[in-house]
Amino acid sequence: VQVVESGGGLVQAGGSLRLSCAASGSILWFRIMGWYRQAPGKERDVVATITSLWKTNYADSVKGRFTISRANAKNTVYLEMNNLKPEDAAVYYCKADIDGSEYWGQGTQVTVSS
Repeated sequence: VQVVESGGGLVQAGGSLRLSCAASGSILWFRIMGWYRQAPGKERDVVATITSLWKTNYADSVKGRFTISRANAKNTVYLEMNNLKPEDAAVYYCKADIDGSEYWGQGTQVTVSS
């Protein structure tokens, strides 16, 4: 199984970005997929998750600004990020819990200029 993120980049504060994460390979079922982020010198923290039953969960710091969604019948999730703040800058990672195992993507950089 491979997990690949895309969509990071440089944006001004108040701007928007959309991240994508696609899981491919021999996949029977995914339980949960989610986005995590890690800023320099900090731990990797959860940003948002979505389950196979479409239940979503968000970190308090992004509620009302970020939206996680997934493509129906596809192992793809998105993270729509609006009103970005400098403190949102980090490497964003996608994690997929598939068939009882966890898979991480390589990460995509999000930079927010003030």
